[in-house]
Amino acid sequence: MAALGTLGADGYPFVSMVPFAVDTHSGKVVIHVSGLAPHTRNLLSSPEVSLMVMQAEVAQEPVHALPRVTLVGVASPLDTGGDAWKSARTAYLERFPEAEPMTQLGDFMFVGITIHAAHQVAGFGAARALDAQAIAEVLCPVGKA
Repeated sequence: MAALGTLGADGYPFVSMVPFAVDTHSGKVVIHVSGLAPHTRNLLSSPEVSLMVMQAEVAQEPVHALPRVTLVGVASPLDTGGDAWKSARTAYLERFPEAEPMTQLGDFMFVGITIHAAHQVAGFGAARALDAQAIAEVLCPVGKA
């Protein structure tokens, strides 16, 4: 799961939880969202988004040391039935096979997020920015592009 940050029409940030997958063929993060959701309306009007992914809490471990990464990118809806949509759907359903019936609902769409920057915290006091090359190596491994 990820925390998705979007910007509302009112100018205020809005954060919601979204399941996500990585499409290693395109190097994009993929989300499957309903057109009825505020975060979908937000990203359609202002496509700049942020995603935070973090390790689950571990008993007896300090929460400040949890590994996490904040991804910054641009979201774009994928045309239903197109090659990018098919690739995104495959990646998403490999991770969430139980979501298959939802892919048939008319108000849901796949959105690809092109990641431009990232900030990784590998533990307490261990933070670094990741450049586009490092991000590409993780999201689109050699031989997949």
